[in-house]
Amino acid sequence: MTGRRVAVLGAGIMGSSAAISLARRGFDVTLVDREAAPMAATSRWNEGKIHLGYLYGADPALATARHLLTGGLLFEERARELTGDDLDGHTTTDDDVYLVHRNSVVAPDALRATFDGVSELIRQHPDAGRYLVDLSDARTTELTPAELSAVAGEEIVAGFRVPERSVDTGWFADRLAGAVAAETGVTLQLGSTVVAVEPHGPADGRWRVSTDNGLDEDFDVVVNALWNGRLPIDVSAGLTPEPPWTHRYRLCVFARTRTSCDLPSAIVTVGPFGDVKNYNGRDFYLSWYPVGLAAEGAELELEAPARPEGPEADAFVDRVRVALEHVMPGVGRVFDDAEALTVHGGFVFARGTGALDDRRSGLHRRDRYGVQRRGTYYSVDTGKYSTAPWLAQVLATEIAG
Repeated sequence: MTGRRVAVLGAGIMGSSAAISLARRGFDVTLVDREAAPMAATSRWNEGKIHLGYLYGADPALATARHLLTGGLLFEERARELTGDDLDGHTTTDDDVYLVHRNSVVAPDALRATFDGVSELIRQHPDAGRYLVDLSDARTTELTPAELSAVAGEEIVAGFRVPERSVDTGWFADRLAGAVAAETGVTLQLGSTVVAVEPHGPADGRWRVSTDNGLDEDFDVVVNALWNGRLPIDVSAGLTPEPPWTHRYRLCVFARTRTSCDLPSAIVTVGPFGDVKNYNGRDFYLSWYPVGLAAEGAELELEAPARPEGPEADAFVDRVRVALEHVMPGVGRVFDDAEALTVHGGFVFARGTGALDDRRSGLHRRDRYGVQRRGTYYSVDTGKYSTAPWLAQVLATEIAG
């Protein structure tokens, strides 16, 4: 296999992980991305939750948890193999708090049963001890009324602690981008938008990759790890996308405080939700979905809206603050003590449709992601950020095999 040429399209967490994994197996990898550097788009600007399945509390069959679990449990090991760096000091250190809004599409009793089911799946999993913390005895606990009133506003009717953690995506983006740059078997083709991938010829199984700035070369293997732009390239390669799907573009706030702030990492679930991630006492992710949803559609590709700047960014920050303070009054001190507030975001892709405030929406499941194949062309729906390093290793092993 040594020397075979592979084009990896997209230098987010999936594409970067795949490029490194393939290069270490002897492939000659060209990593193509429209940005000026790897890990510069959605993979840098999200909350970094290392999912175990609790977020999908409206999926009582636990199909999503089963699909997410292995990738989440092995995230730290795979991340360390890729970058050579430990995640210590760059992940949240306490259990996430899941807050149930009075308008949640799932009632507290039903959520409790689903959360207990996810915890049981984790305890039974052979890799339960390999998460960011040992989850061999994973449990979900409900907040007492006193604990709930200490962190939540009047619109919150219940709360649960679940043993999930999140990684600081900016820090990890820098490490993974550095690992890609240092990998001798990877050639970076940056500032290049892929416009087509077409079969070179029916007999040899190779692929012609074309970009908007002159790349027009043949490859033995193509891995399409694009996020928003993946489906049009699949069409050009002769792979028909399987509906339904929804593209979304979501904005959020990244805060850096002057002093350490003791605030739990919490998420309001299940419905149009928001969340707060406290990575280390000073670096925070702050989001309220109804405010941050900037674009949505079911076309093959969604155009990114303009990111707010200046007074528009300030107004956006204010709206996020007001929304979050209704459910977590203590979050105001993060905004008050901030030395830097950055508005940014990225695309979300899901194989489902509907609104999050609809219990029947397909967006309440995330068990339909994975790899589609046409010969040596592989289209990867990563599913969630947390599954990418593991899925990249699995795919690289398949291609090498």
